[in-house]
Amino acid sequence: MKAATGSSPVSVTATSAAKYKDMSILIARVETIKAMDISALCSSERKELRNELRAIKSDLKSIDGGVTIYLSVGAIIVIILLLILLL
Repeated sequence: MKAATGSSPVSVTATSAAKYKDMSILIARVETIKAMDISALCSSERKELRNELRAIKSDLKSIDGGVTIYLSVGAIIVIILLLILLL
């Protein structure tokens, strides 16, 4: 069992390094698109760039795996009140 758990962190490290490499490539592509003179492009080319930027944005979200939690002001107040009452 120890041998199986010992090999797991190595694969996680390699995976995270690959993720960061992919993210840097996608971010570099976004920067090159933003640096382009979009006014010189025709409408179909602008539409393709827009679609590519949307695809890159969704790819970055899936690579990052960021979980976002939205809390309203009311929920924060309730949480604070519960903490005060319980502690």
